[in-house]
Amino acid sequence: MPWSPHVFLALGSALFSAAASLLIQQGLRRSNFYAAFWINVAVGVVGLWSAVLLLIPPATWNWRTAHYFLASGLIGTAGGRLFRVLAIDKVGAPVATSILNMTPLFATVFAVAILGERVTLPIMAGTLVIVAGTVLLSLSGKYVGFPPRHLIYPLLGASCFGAVQVIRKLGLSPTGPVFDAAINTSAGLIAATAFVLATGNWGALRCDRRSLLYLIGGGVAENTGVFLLIVALGFGDVSVVTPLIGTAPLFVLALTSVLPGARRPMGWRVVTGSVLVVLGVFLLTGVGRR
Repeated sequence: MPWSPHVFLALGSALFSAAASLLIQQGLRRSNFYAAFWINVAVGVVGLWSAVLLLIPPATWNWRTAHYFLASGLIGTAGGRLFRVLAIDKVGAPVATSILNMTPLFATVFAVAILGERVTLPIMAGTLVIVAGTVLLSLSGKYVGFPPRHLIYPLLGASCFGAVQVIRKLGLSPTGPVFDAAINTSAGLIAATAFVLATGNWGALRCDRRSLLYLIGGGVAENTGVFLLIVALGFGDVSVVTPLIGTAPLFVLALTSVLPGARRPMGWRVVTGSVLVVLGVFLLTGVGRR
């Protein structure tokens, strides 16, 4: 059963993540990092808890594994995104994104060490090929010099995003992924609010209506992607689901090509990276998977 539910769910998560990136990018043109960061998480809290209240009777709420999703919210939703921004600031977006795309490798290592997952040759080959493809896609931008010590920021970001998949897998509760995702995002909002207050940038959360709509749209897309990811982890192994999330750059490329005025010439890195990503998906989901 190569194309099982977790494959479609993981690829759907990657698609929504790609859409979120483009919407947030549009919102940042007339806004700032603090507004984008906080609104993104706040939208998730409102949407997910609304769904919990509407769909899940309070009597069935199970808090037994809540600590896992509190941890994943702090590590992934807050910590991972913070290190990603620091990485882009210190080493530039192309290099930062390339190293952040090592997330599947970190996730696979953590899954083997903590969950005891078995990594087959097709899984490892698919993971490496997807990482290689996303690195090439990311390096299509301009290279910017930086001190080697600054590489610690994207490496920390990748390790946060990798570790959080294992934490989410451990914490899946009987209440379901909507409830789990709501706890995850709530912890992220608490951390994000504390960060904005601690840095004295609460006033930076103000933005005009157009930017607000883009940022809200980005928040809806990103948190939908997180929800689909948590559902996917309930069906499949971390070592398979996480590399499939790495196909997001391919969806970014596809969505950008259909946006008015956003089309750009495709160099060899973009073409080769796209082919490698598709090949990686085939290796993860094709013949040889059990």
